[in-house]
Formats: sequence, structure tokens, C-alpha cells
Amino acid sequence: MARHPDRNVVGGELLPCSGDPVTGFYRDGCCATGPEDVGSHTVCAVMTDAFLTFSQRAGNDLSTPRPEWGFPGLQAGDRWCVCASRWLEAYEAGVVAPVVLGATHERALEIVPIDALTSELARP
Repeated sequence: MARHPDRNVVGGELLPCSGDPVTGFYRDGCCATGPEDVGSHTVCAVMTDAFLTFSQRAGNDLSTPRPEWGFPGLQAGDRWCVCASRWLEAYEAGVVAPVVLGATHERALEIVPIDALTSELARP
């Protein structure tokens, strides 16, 4: 089955989020998604210390390397495709990780309002 081209939240072609570290549900550097991505890893976010701490407290430690999973651990400044629901949860708690709109998949809009993604707080 052929996939439709991936689009971003502003209507263009989905741009890469990060190749170092390599991100994305498919580990292809993009926040592409499909039916097997039940977490909707669609928001390209720029990590901040506050977001990493928030995520760890919420049960998803993104800072600790997990070599057995090929995960390098993240630090402030890294770009990463995060779950749309976790990003929204952090946003609502006032812990915003800036968003790269061109690299954020349009399916993020199923969970996160465009006003949140484009708010001044979410700008890199």
C-alpha cells in the first residue's frame, strides 16, 4: 500500500526534524507517522531542560541514554519527535518545548490545537 506524502501543520512537505540524534517513530529523522504509531510521535520539539524534567516526572525519561534501544539520551537544544499528547500536556502545564512547524506532522492537529503550536510560547 502506497503512503500519501507526509505534510506538516502549515500545509507543506514534512521537513526533517533531526538526524543527530536520529528521531522519528521510524527513526528516519522525520516526524512521519502511520497506524502503528499509537503514540503519535508527530511534534518536532526543541528540547529544553524544563521539558525534559517534565517528561521524566510524567514517566518518560528522555534524558537517560538507552543503548539497548539505540537511544542516545537527549539534552537541551536537541530536536525530537515527541508524542503530541505529551507535548500538549506540557504546554498546558506551562512547560513549553518550542516547535519546528515545518517538521511537525499534520496529524499532530488531531490532538494539539494549531493555536498552541503557533503560540508565541512555542516558537524556537
